[in-house]
Amino acid sequence: MAEVLVIVLVAVLCAGALYTTSAARVIRQYERGVVLRLGRLRDDVRLPGLTLVVPGLDRLRKVNMQIVTMPVPAQDGITRDNVTVRVDAVIYFKVVDPTSAVIAVEDYRFAVSQMAQTSLRSIIGKSDLDDLLSNREKLNQGLEVMIDSPAVSWGVQIDRVEIKDVSLPETMKRSMARQAEADRERRARVINADAELQASKKLAQAAGEMSAQPAALQLRLLQTVVAVAAEKNSTLVLPFPVELLRFLERAQQPAAETGHGEPDAPPAPAVPADLLGPAAPPAPPTPSTAPAPARNTPSAPSDADAPTGPAVPSSSEQPFAHH
Repeated sequence: MAEVLVIVLVAVLCAGALYTTSAARVIRQYERGVVLRLGRLRDDVRLPGLTLVVPGLDRLRKVNMQIVTMPVPAQDGITRDNVTVRVDAVIYFKVVDPTSAVIAVEDYRFAVSQMAQTSLRSIIGKSDLDDLLSNREKLNQGLEVMIDSPAVSWGVQIDRVEIKDVSLPETMKRSMARQAEADRERRARVINADAELQASKKLAQAAGEMSAQPAALQLRLLQTVVAVAAEKNSTLVLPFPVELLRFLERAQQPAAETGHGEPDAPPAPAVPADLLGPAAPPAPPTPSTAPAPARNTPSAPSDADAPTGPAVPSSSEQPFAHH
C-alpha cells in the first residue's frame, strides 16, 4: 500500500512539474504580455518576469515596447511645381498600448509602413521642389502628423520621421547647377563692385591728404619703388609723375623770393609758333663775281693813274694820227 502511495505521489509531482513547465512563460524587460483565454482578452497585461498561463486555454502575445526604426521605400512623385522626384524616408515609432496593438490592428508594423508610404507621396504632391531641398524640417513635422493621426488608435506613437534623400533628374541637376553658378557669379560681382567703391572712397581720401602734403606723394613713390625692388627684378620702371614737377616748381618760387629783395619779373610768355606764321625762306647765296677778261682796248686811265710826265700817245693812236 505504501508503494502505491509513493508511485501516485511521484506521478502527481511529475504531472505538476510538466504542467508548470508548459504553463510558465518568461517576458523580457522590453516586452509586455497580452493574454487571450479561449479567444477572449484578459484585462491584465503581463509585466516582465515569470508568468503562468493555462496550457491549452490561454494564448500569450508578447509585444515589443522598444523604438522601431523602419525605412520607408523610395517613392516617385510630382511636386507642386511639376518636377519629378524620388524621395525616401525613415520613421521611428514605438508601441505605447500593447492591448490596442494586438486587438485594433492585425500587424501594426505593416500598417505603419503602408501609412508612411502613402503619406510620403501625399506630402511630395503638396510641396515645391525648393521646400523638399531646403525646408525639410517643416515637411518632417507635417509627415509625422499625417502618420501619427491613424496610428494613435493602433496603440502606436510616432516618435520621429525624417526625409533621407531627394533624387532629381539629371536635367534638373544641370539646371540647378547653372542657376547656382550664375547666382555665385552675381554675388561675386556685387562684392567686387562694393570693394571697388570702398577702395575708390579710400583712394579719394588718400589723394586729398597727399594734395595737402606734396611730400607724401614722393614718399609714396619711394615706397612703391622699394616694394618693386624687393622682388629682385632685373628691370625697374620708375614713373615720373607730373605732380612731382609741380611740387618742384612751387618749391623753387619761394626760394627765388627769399634770395632777392624784389622778385624778378616773370618771363615773357613764349608765343606759340603757329601764331607767328610761316618762317621767311633763307636768302640764296650771292655768287662771287669773277674778274672780267682783259680787252684789246684798255679803258682810259683815270686822273689818279695818270703819269706826272708828258703824255705819250699809244701805239694804236699813232697810225691814225698820221693818216
